[in-house]
Amino acid sequence: MRRANARSAVIAPATPGYRTVHRGLALLAGLVCIACAGLAGAQPVADLQGREHLVFGFLPIVSSERLARQFSPLVGYLSRALGTEVRMETAPNFAEFIRRTNREQRYDLLFTAPHLFYLASREAGYRAVARVAETGMEAVIVVPRTSSIRTLQDLRGQRLATTDPLALATVLIRSTLVQAGIDPDRDLTLVATPSHNASLLSTYQGTTDASGLILPLFLRSRAEIRDGMKIIAETPSVPHMPIAVAPWVPAARVARLRAALLELGVHVGYLSGECSRRRIEEVPPAGRPLDLLEQLLVIRGIVDRIDL
Repeated sequence: MRRANARSAVIAPATPGYRTVHRGLALLAGLVCIACAGLAGAQPVADLQGREHLVFGFLPIVSSERLARQFSPLVGYLSRALGTEVRMETAPNFAEFIRRTNREQRYDLLFTAPHLFYLASREAGYRAVARVAETGMEAVIVVPRTSSIRTLQDLRGQRLATTDPLALATVLIRSTLVQAGIDPDRDLTLVATPSHNASLLSTYQGTTDASGLILPLFLRSRAEIRDGMKIIAETPSVPHMPIAVAPWVPAARVARLRAALLELGVHVGYLSGECSRRRIEEVPPAGRPLDLLEQLLVIRGIVDRIDL
């Protein structure tokens, strides 16, 4: 069940001359509910000395091609705002992305899931500078509307489709099952699929008995599929995906990055590519008593159980 889905190796870097970004547009495409060999010159670094570009690491939540389409405008905008070339890079799977983040420390800027940001902060010192101003992200478990499965306990002995084992939805679902007294590795069969939509479709078509996916993606699924399914469980909610910086990035550059992100104000799309407008807020947000890491302590136990 620990199967990761391979991605294309490299995303072509966006240059400071990228001209398709319109000022005032929401450029954080795909920021809410993301390169086997890597880019030329993108080597593990402990500081920026002797190097003039920044490496922006994106969690491979979609294909490399889709990442490039969604995030090249943002990368081009940041290159101009920072006066420094920003290059995109991802990894073939979640496990390799985590290794490159925490062990190689090859990313100066980071876009990752909240549970993996917690890991990156704890192990490599990354700091969040901005995130989407929304209440949180949660996953759901759904079954066909005609299914006799009504509760988590009914999942025993059944086939539950999920995406990458290290994906947020999978991690939240496993934790929810454990808290219900269900061993996800013994009491049912987890079926890994390439994407959230593939998980949902497998259940809709009867290949699996249930599927787990992030709630917004279920709500945006085709009406005939969504109407043919029912939610039997919801996971706890966690903060949205942040943009983070490495500890070796100079404070002045971090300040310019934060200002540039907050100037955008809104962004377009989340995973599916559909347009939606969401505010970007500073981390920690002014007037709130808890910063992002404190909020993420709620999933500390979940992160500690991740099998890397």
